[in-house]
Amino acid sequence: MFFCAGWVDAVWDFEFTETEPLDAAIVIKNGSKEFKTLYSLLLPYMTDTESVWTVFGDNGVSVKSLVAVLSYFILGGKSKTASVQQRISALQASSLYLLLLGIPGSVVNKMFHQILFDTCLNTVSNCWPQSLVKKRKKDTLKSSQADGKRSKPHRKDNDEMEVDEDEEQEEEVHLSPQDLLKIREGVVLLVKSLLRLLLKFPLKDEPQSADNCMFAKLTNFEPVIGELTFGAGQDIDDMRTMPELAYYGLWLLCSSNHGDEKSLRRVFHRVLYVILMMSKGESGKPSLMMATQAVLAARDQAIGFVSHVVDELKEPALPFLRILLQHISFRMVDKTDYRTHGAQAVAKLLAKMPCGDYASFIKWLFDYSRQVAYRMFALDVSMALLEQPEREANENLDAELVSFLSHRFLVHNMVFGRRSDASPTVRGHALTCLAQCLDLPSMNATRSIKELFPTSESLSHTYIYICTLNSQTTQKTFRTLPFKTIEITNNDHASFELFDGNVMLMFSLAKDTMALLKHRVSDPKTNVRKCALQAMMGLLKHNVIMLSEENLAVLSERTRDPALSVKKKALQCLMDLLAAHPENSLVQKAWLRGVVPAVVDAESSVQEKALECLEQTILSQVKSHGSYSYRDAQQTLTWDLLGLLCDNCQDLGRYFSRAFTVWSKQNKFTAAFINNLISHTEAEHATGAWLLLSKVASSCPRLDYGKILDAWDDLVRSNVTVTTSCHILCVIGDIGEHLNEDTKSRIVEDIITWLKSFDMPLEVISASVETLCRLGKAEAVSDTQTFLNQHCGELVSLCEAYLSSVILNENGAQNLNEDLVVKHLYTLGVASLHCPSKVGKRIVLLVQSVLTSSELAGSQPLSQFKASSMPSSVRAHAVITLGKLCLQHEELTRKYLPAFARELELCSELAVRSNVVVVMCDLCVRYTNMVDRYVPNVSACLRDKEPLIRKQTLTMLTNLLQEEYVKWKGSLFFRFIAVLVDSDPTIASLCEYCLVHLLLKKNPVMFSQHFIECIFHFNSYEKHKTYNNFPQTASEKAKFSLKGAQNKERRFTIYRFLLVHFTDAQRFNITIKISQNILACFVDGELPLDGDGAAVLAETFGILSLKEIKLSALSGAAGAGGDEPQEDEQMAMAKAVMQVAQKKVVSQVQKKVFIESMIPIIINLKSMLEQKRSPVLKDLMGYLQLTMQDYRSEVKEFFAADEQLAVELEYNLKMYEKEKEQEMEAQMAHCSLGGDAASGGTPVSTRPSNGGRSFLCWPVQLRKRRHRQPRNHA
Repeated sequence: MFFCAGWVDAVWDFEFTETEPLDAAIVIKNGSKEFKTLYSLLLPYMTDTESVWTVFGDNGVSVKSLVAVLSYFILGGKSKTASVQQRISALQASSLYLLLLGIPGSVVNKMFHQILFDTCLNTVSNCWPQSLVKKRKKDTLKSSQADGKRSKPHRKDNDEMEVDEDEEQEEEVHLSPQDLLKIREGVVLLVKSLLRLLLKFPLKDEPQSADNCMFAKLTNFEPVIGELTFGAGQDIDDMRTMPELAYYGLWLLCSSNHGDEKSLRRVFHRVLYVILMMSKGESGKPSLMMATQAVLAARDQAIGFVSHVVDELKEPALPFLRILLQHISFRMVDKTDYRTHGAQAVAKLLAKMPCGDYASFIKWLFDYSRQVAYRMFALDVSMALLEQPEREANENLDAELVSFLSHRFLVHNMVFGRRSDASPTVRGHALTCLAQCLDLPSMNATRSIKELFPTSESLSHTYIYICTLNSQTTQKTFRTLPFKTIEITNNDHASFELFDGNVMLMFSLAKDTMALLKHRVSDPKTNVRKCALQAMMGLLKHNVIMLSEENLAVLSERTRDPALSVKKKALQCLMDLLAAHPENSLVQKAWLRGVVPAVVDAESSVQEKALECLEQTILSQVKSHGSYSYRDAQQTLTWDLLGLLCDNCQDLGRYFSRAFTVWSKQNKFTAAFINNLISHTEAEHATGAWLLLSKVASSCPRLDYGKILDAWDDLVRSNVTVTTSCHILCVIGDIGEHLNEDTKSRIVEDIITWLKSFDMPLEVISASVETLCRLGKAEAVSDTQTFLNQHCGELVSLCEAYLSSVILNENGAQNLNEDLVVKHLYTLGVASLHCPSKVGKRIVLLVQSVLTSSELAGSQPLSQFKASSMPSSVRAHAVITLGKLCLQHEELTRKYLPAFARELELCSELAVRSNVVVVMCDLCVRYTNMVDRYVPNVSACLRDKEPLIRKQTLTMLTNLLQEEYVKWKGSLFFRFIAVLVDSDPTIASLCEYCLVHLLLKKNPVMFSQHFIECIFHFNSYEKHKTYNNFPQTASEKAKFSLKGAQNKERRFTIYRFLLVHFTDAQRFNITIKISQNILACFVDGELPLDGDGAAVLAETFGILSLKEIKLSALSGAAGAGGDEPQEDEQMAMAKAVMQVAQKKVVSQVQKKVFIESMIPIIINLKSMLEQKRSPVLKDLMGYLQLTMQDYRSEVKEFFAADEQLAVELEYNLKMYEKEKEQEMEAQMAHCSLGGDAASGGTPVSTRPSNGGRSFLCWPVQLRKRRHRQPRNHA
């Protein structure tokens, strides 16, 4: 077959980039069959001694023409609209060309052409339909958006790209499954031809062609059934899957025939993206693939291939393995699943390294993990390595690298060393990893964690380890691998944090570890608190730290965390800990303290979780007494918990009752459950059984009344515990309506007899009176009241008679039985609530006389009485009783309120003052308007000398404010907010919780409304016509005064707290109000600039200089997220643009307000201060200097009206900048940053440079600080 010489020459002249159409007369019939026939005829010539070139010459076949014709078919498959036949012909023509190149003599006959060869290698990408690849990419994008909280929205260029892709897809030819199979056969033929070529034809002199080999792209072309085998002795014809062929091709490229050491570097670079689960598109930019089973399998195959290469090549492959591991770490995407898979890959490949290289890489990983994403990945790698056996050092290992082999280093430095990282994401992940370490099979990891906590055994191990380490590390040298890589240079001062040879420091660190972990449990970031709880639970679960009340309280307290997720996490941790230590009473108590109160949580999901925990642990475990066995740990745990609720945790009863209220609506109490409970009422668990019965009796339609009445008879005849007595009385009250009249009468008689004896504890007295009232309940209200007047009135009369004999008798007080008087007072109080008509004036005077001197009792008001000689406990109960009498009689309340207020001020007895606070707050609910004027007397107790009264007052005032029985009037807000600086940290913390999480939610503007008045109030400044003019006594002013330089820090603590909880709008407005209501008043002469005024003015400038008063849009935009995991380039750029735009708009508005409202006042004020030579001028200039940092270039424009001030400001700003530069130079003298000229390092770049070469081809160095370790503490 002959071709036009001009056409052939034109193809060669264009260097196979384009061809003219073939002559119309030249037609190749059955093209696919013809190519196959020709291929089969030429294949034997690769091994035969006969030359095919001679055959061509004998038959007049021009090699030049043959190559031109093959290029025509090869180029015909490049088009997106190429038909199936054209694609198959292109693949077969490419296979023929590669086959001809592999036949001996091809070089002599000038068959090889660089461009045509590269075109053949790209034929697979051109002919295989790209729509499948693009579809996979879109699925990957959706997956990445759904992964985690850092979803990344589409950007404009992505949208445009998708539009272009859609247009291209429309142009592509539709291919049926049969067509795809045919094209696949062509791809297999082409790859096999390339493999045969690589066996014969070296590419050492053609590095670009070696780079273009498409094997890496084919590793995940199709799934493989079973495991792949790698090796040089395989027959190409026996290979059936594309990954087999691809890895064989990569193995061939590793040989010296195709290059020097660069060939191995090139192969590992290609495999890098397979391990990272990325694909490189036509643009060359890697894109993330969805972690499907096929992609994960391809990753595992790539790891197996690298392991095989290292096993076969040994030493020559280790430097490139190190580079591969470094760049896996460098390029790993910050997504949890991908990091985990990547860490597993690094751990598997590290297993192929000898000890020296392994330790060197661990050292690099520890030093290199300075950015957030790198530190996260380093933590994952550490966890993966802890699952492997610990390595033992050989004799040839450098002394400085020995420590990096141990699991101890991974736990102490790589994991626990990040517990105080600046990034909350890293802090949280480090704590999670710490908890996971305890579940690993490695005993070394567990031992290392125990060394971190202050036990004598772990500290002795630490001492021995440090002494051994110091004896080995007298000299430090850093051995690098044969060529430069991503490394960090150290000097003699560099050492890792926990092993500095100072034994005393180790003991100190061990003691502080627990305190730091507890600090993380209250971290400002929600995720860190959750992870710290998980770590704390793991340490307690595995007995690493003591199961003490203090440590367990950390978990139970977090069930009341402000964050919903933390509360749920705390509940789950308590459940896990109880499952691990069901027999420990402290764990049981902590579980109850955490779970039971969560039943009344504000979040319904937390309530449901708490109810689920209670039902699972208590309700569902109640079996009949006959089936109970002490060997059943779950049943034993249930009764132990119920026993604690009856004993040490009685205060949780109201929360526990709430759970039964919910369960009763859900019909949880079956007849079998009730019978099981009753079976325990006469056994060893009677106390817990009666507790449950007291909760369910009111919800059960039918009970075994005989058993309950028998228990009542036993209660009357014998001594039963106080708690059980109260529960039995409660059950009797619940079933009262189902009993006949005779039984009721008998029980009422028993209760009255019991009460008349005045021999019962106070709790039983209260329960007995309550049961008596429930038994006397009738359909007619009048009948019920008659019953109560009869029986409760009888008790009141008895109490009156006894108190008269004690108080009015001359010798009664001498033989006083304190306990009996208290019981009579208490009985009188609870009984009088049910029969107010039976309470006479004499009874009131008797109770009053208990509080005061009896000889004055009849004539003078209580506020003027002398102190009584009665014991403190008697007087305290008299206050409660008098309060109950006042609840029933409004005129008594009006009479005795002044007396109660007086007692708060003058009484020295703790119990009396505490009860007076309770009584006055209860009266406030009943008689709100009447008590309102005495709220200042109650709030004065916030400065009581006793912490108990301060805490109780704070709690009760919070409740009244929540229910709006009390308003923020007068000095109440300022007294309340002053508790933030209470001397007791627990009270200050409680105040912060009440303000932020209870009261601020109800009134979001209360902080901003009172802020300016806070300045005047806490400085005791009363000369302003509007602020701080409410009435206060001298003693109250002295109590709450924060005036003076000695209290400045406390005042500013309050200011900062308020400003932190302002919105940006409130910060903006408060700045204007401060200018108008404080600064302008001094300028206008409304406020004198005397000593007190100067103090207020100086403090005002100090407040305006606080960073908390700056708008968050301005102060936080520049550094927002700076230490968080890095986002992709487009997302980061978009966020930066939005922040800059937002900052610009807000800055312009603030600038306008500053010019219009602040600057005229500032100028006038400066002039006035200069005239009076006031020291406040320094504060004013300090404020201006700080404020004008944001308007550095506009000073003259701002202060055009005062040129002298502008000059001074410019000078001060220049001096300030000069000082900053000097500080920076001093810091730079002590540290060297990465990439400096002296190091010879090259900055890391993720973009290919220098002709498209990837960063993997370039050495990358980073520098560590020379004289001190970087601080990663928050």
